[in-house]
Amino acid sequence: MKYKSSFLIEAERRGFLYQFTDLEDMDAYLARGNGCGYIGFDITAKSLHIGSLIQIALLRLFQKHGHRPIVLVGGGTTKVGDPTLRNTMRPMLADEQIAENMAGIQSCLLPFLKFGDGPTDAIMVNNADWLDQLQYIPFLRDIGRCFSINRMIGFDSVKSKLTENNSLSFLEFNYMVMQAYDFLELHKKFDCHIQFGGQDQWGNIVCGVDLIKKKLGRTVFGCTTPLLTTSDGKKMGKTAGGAVWISADMYGAYDFWQYFRNVDDADVIKMMYLFTSLHPDEIKKMESFQGQELNTVKKLLADEVTALVHGASSLEAIHRSASGVFAKDAQDLSTATEIPQYMLPLSAKVAVVDILVDSGLCQSRGEAKRLLRGGGVSVDGKVVAEDHMLENLSRNELQKLTCGKKKHLLIVPKL
Repeated sequence: MKYKSSFLIEAERRGFLYQFTDLEDMDAYLARGNGCGYIGFDITAKSLHIGSLIQIALLRLFQKHGHRPIVLVGGGTTKVGDPTLRNTMRPMLADEQIAENMAGIQSCLLPFLKFGDGPTDAIMVNNADWLDQLQYIPFLRDIGRCFSINRMIGFDSVKSKLTENNSLSFLEFNYMVMQAYDFLELHKKFDCHIQFGGQDQWGNIVCGVDLIKKKLGRTVFGCTTPLLTTSDGKKMGKTAGGAVWISADMYGAYDFWQYFRNVDDADVIKMMYLFTSLHPDEIKKMESFQGQELNTVKKLLADEVTALVHGASSLEAIHRSASGVFAKDAQDLSTATEIPQYMLPLSAKVAVVDILVDSGLCQSRGEAKRLLRGGGVSVDGKVVAEDHMLENLSRNELQKLTCGKKKHLLIVPKL
């Protein structure tokens, strides 16, 4: 289909689009300008991770093309928990924790969107404002009757749990009804016509589109993005140490840069389209790059995404640290302030396995020992054994401990 909407044209070219409802009508609606769409984020942590980056980038693109993005934070639905493709029920959070998480997530979004009162300025709303006020019986009579149980259990988010004999609580089963009600409220309050989300949210989104049609007789739209996965099919943003968070307090700027600097060759161009502001024509020229040329693109990707998330001012220290990590002489690392450091008293004798655990490079002694046995740990470029000890550091000597290919630790003498 040849789009009329500049937003859909660029979104398709960059790889954001996966599924739609009423695509032709949605294109016509967006082509008129001044559209309004939203994405919801459950606030189960103090930060979003980069698995949500595709959604955030889509809202940013939406605003760029003259439309108004709404960020919905799930202060209400977080109290229920989205069962979508999950095998276990999410833990219930106290109101205080929800408020703290909400503040953290809002700060994650500020670098991407312009918030304000203008016609295309983003707004942030909390669905607790209306969900907390619902009276249960009137809600069931007014909204619940619009939903078919037969249809609801046919959606993948529910069916996967039932077929795998996992528990689906009645509380969780209400989630898609509440998310549909969110869309209805946003449509009435802000004339919002589009709900965006990941492809795993398709069932929830369709329920909202159908609810508005039944209650108001109006046509609204749903649009999903592909799940953010690496070339080997794994969800992007997961590492051996856990999630890659957007907040610098939970995942440092240097480690964030390194994550994108070391993405698989097969994923580089896809991420350039999704996460950078470079023109698609410029990125297309890079599709045939290999070897050193592709390596240069990886650095560009890391710089672009890190500057957006953590600010361009963070790059100077990151580049200095990165140069230090790969220097032949560990002594050159003395200026690499962003690399984690481990203080070792003079003449101390400490097992490498203990340093790996104490520094947080490994989560347990078992993990550390497995890495050591597999030859995955080196000191100043030399692979060390499971029983290796670090000792007798002089006053001015530094050592570089490397765990795997990407994690580094500067061993610094404690005077």
